[in-house]
Amino acid sequence: MSAKKAAFLLAVQMDVPPEHVADFQRVYDEEHVPNLLKVPGVTSITRFQRADVVRIALGGVVQELAFPNEPTFTALYEIEHPDVLTTTQWSDAVEQGQWPTLVRPYTRNRRHTLHRLIVPPVKATG
Repeated sequence: MSAKKAAFLLAVQMDVPPEHVADFQRVYDEEHVPNLLKVPGVTSITRFQRADVVRIALGGVVQELAFPNEPTFTALYEIEHPDVLTTTQWSDAVEQGQWPTLVRPYTRNRRHTLHRLIVPPVKATG
């Protein structure tokens, strides 16, 4: 793991059938994330699960938005450069452990998007 700041964000999203979610969560947290954090240029990994409904004020009106076809699980990988994703270290890390055999075959609705940092993080004050 590098001490440099990430200039790119890789968003990886997917669905997993309910009967495979326990293995997915365990392998992701105990193997996949630790393996990928060892790759030079990967600075952090954060995982999320999609909310079924988002209540949000837009245009002065509170709305409920639902996107049931969007992937349930999202992992955000902060990386120093897109080349990180094509290194031997990355390639080796994504094939380690139980991920290739116990998890990957059951993932669906996968999306991989790469985003370039345009404004550094701004923290709330007070």
